[in-house]
Amino acid sequence: MCPYKNKADRNVAHEVELEKKRPQAAVARAIRQKARRKLDAEGVDRTGLDIDHKAGTAAGNGKENLRLRKPSANRSFQRNSDSTMKVNKPPNKKPKLKKKVISNES
Repeated sequence: MCPYKNKADRNVAHEVELEKKRPQAAVARAIRQKARRKLDAEGVDRTGLDIDHKAGTAAGNGKENLRLRKPSANRSFQRNSDSTMKVNKPPNKKPKLKKKVISNES
């Protein structure tokens, strides 16, 4: 789906130029296309669904890394400031040290 209300507002030439500046974009696009072709060859009905790479496209197109999801769920990854996918890990918390109270009373 296009994020534009009017398709005429989309500057496709600009998008192509931006993609040419990112060589890894062509590799990722090829991996996604290969996943679509693989599921189509297996006869999987993916009407209205996206193919989700559970661990990202770099992990490949193995059966354990692919699943079908709604577009709203598949296109909503949280990202870090460097555009990498966020990993849901609990923060490392340091245990609080108890302070000893020393009294000078005798």
